[in-house]
Amino acid sequence: MELQTAVIVDGVRSAFARGGRGKLVATRLDEAGAQVLRALLERNPKVSPRMIEDIALGNVLGAGELAGLGADIVARLAGLPAEVSAVDMNRQCGSSMEAVHRIAQSIMVGATECGIAMGIERMGRQLGGGQRGPTNRVTEFNRRRLEQTPEQRNMAPDHFENFSVPIPDAILDYSPVLSMVQTAQNVAEMYNLSRQELDEFALWSHKKAHAAYENGIYKDEIVPLEVEDPVFDEAGNWVESERGPKVIFDRDECIRPNTSLEALAQLPPVKGLVSPTGQELRITAGNSCPTNDGISAVLIMSEKKALELGLEPLARIIGFGIAGVKPQIMGLGPVPATRKALKHAGITVDQIDRVEFNEAFAAQVIPSCRELGIPLEKVNVNGGAIAIGHPLGATGARLVLTLAHELRRSNKRYGLATQCIGAGMGISTILEAIY
Repeated sequence: MELQTAVIVDGVRSAFARGGRGKLVATRLDEAGAQVLRALLERNPKVSPRMIEDIALGNVLGAGELAGLGADIVARLAGLPAEVSAVDMNRQCGSSMEAVHRIAQSIMVGATECGIAMGIERMGRQLGGGQRGPTNRVTEFNRRRLEQTPEQRNMAPDHFENFSVPIPDAILDYSPVLSMVQTAQNVAEMYNLSRQELDEFALWSHKKAHAAYENGIYKDEIVPLEVEDPVFDEAGNWVESERGPKVIFDRDECIRPNTSLEALAQLPPVKGLVSPTGQELRITAGNSCPTNDGISAVLIMSEKKALELGLEPLARIIGFGIAGVKPQIMGLGPVPATRKALKHAGITVDQIDRVEFNEAFAAQVIPSCRELGIPLEKVNVNGGAIAIGHPLGATGARLVLTLAHELRRSNKRYGLATQCIGAGMGISTILEAIY
């Protein structure tokens, strides 16, 4: 069977709002998702809604208006025909990148010709009985993974490549239920990263993101949404009973152009952190991503079909990689995942021109890039999640669409989109620009 080539025709997203206290809190996410989907199709009039064969939606928290089959609800609200199939996907933070992979792989084997990968997340509030924080099921899952024998903890699959720095036994033996923040502290200790180094990286992210806005970079990917302006009380809590006017939302809310290294240094470590090896606590709200609400969407098609329609795709999808790591060092998941993706793409890391690396924590981006041999100058040239935001299920598709636009804009050839995933995984995608 001859494999087809899957290409990214276009990709868009909403601006990312503050989770629970931002511009999206009073708007149903299924309706906002439908706005993003319609905007994507309106930007590509040669692609009829009847051509869309499948929609895959990445979502993690999965409650409220997205409970059940959220992808199908969004598709119908956007006006797509009932014959368009839909599926929800949950690979935690990698959910919408997993959606990209699913649509692209279906196209590659010839099962479909055209599909859309989406991601939607509301982290601060879920309509219709949502939840905050981890569920009991996730807590139990983490507990069981960590209750392993020393032999199990030190066993790795044959395909796994070890890191250049050994994992301290104190970290492997530390077995309370792990938060993602704790895993960032673990990795910072493993690589002896200083608090100042992490804060400097965070500051850099905000400065790059602000410069990107000033230069109109994000106009290629952010579509304005009409939303209800939330009403907040004096404590900053949303007043659900009061209705605000309709407003246009088109700017990421968490970028801090006026922050400084001095301001970041004043922030305390995240509450509840411990140091398994007896070092200083380094992870703060300032060098971590915020919580966010947001939506992203990527239009994917076979290259043959795109050429028949006279389209000008942004990039080919040429490499995939998914890998697991020990949950105590979750943030290093992009390392083995990227090695797999590079092998699948048939290129080497030095050929990568641009990297969109999800900044869940500065503490995991820096060592992952060291392990992979990626200069930080290639990474998140227009800012990353520490500034832009990380609405869990929407992030993976955002990374891919941002990368595709950046490759075209900068006239570069190869790009990597990668992220760590809760519970100890990584996911990566390799793109090749089309000119």
